[in-house]
Amino acid sequence: MAAPQRRFDSPEQEAFLGLWRTFDRLRALEDELFARYELTPQQYNALRLLRATQPGTLRTLDLAARLVSRAPDVTRMLDKLAERKLVDRQRSEANRREVHVSITPAGVALLDELHAPLRECHARQLGHLSREQLRDLTALLRAARLPHEDADSSWR
Repeated sequence: MAAPQRRFDSPEQEAFLGLWRTFDRLRALEDELFARYELTPQQYNALRLLRATQPGTLRTLDLAARLVSRAPDVTRMLDKLAERKLVDRQRSEANRREVHVSITPAGVALLDELHAPLRECHARQLGHLSREQLRDLTALLRAARLPHEDADSSWR
């Protein structure tokens, strides 16, 4: 009889692939929700971050650094949000290469409309876990990413 085939090369690989698979399953629920609002998860995250800075603005580079996941082309993402009049952009008078972004009332209204459906989505994603399990999961995820976060990251 042949020895059972190993599914993973290491515990690290098993954990990483488990994270990846979990992300894929949970992300599918979120993608379905955001598609109804013609948003991507990155666009939603940008709007959420901009609302937190109201009535101020964020420099494009600072916004890009705060996104949960890296967006390959922040300018294009902001172009799409600006076309929908969800964000405003202004060039800095002191440095014309610097662009400041703010959320518009329409952007705030969209976030308000998304609030309850997104809470329901999160409940569908992780509501089966107890508060203690969620705390433990959050702590483990933080410990796993800590060595890979920038020193000034708000995710530390």
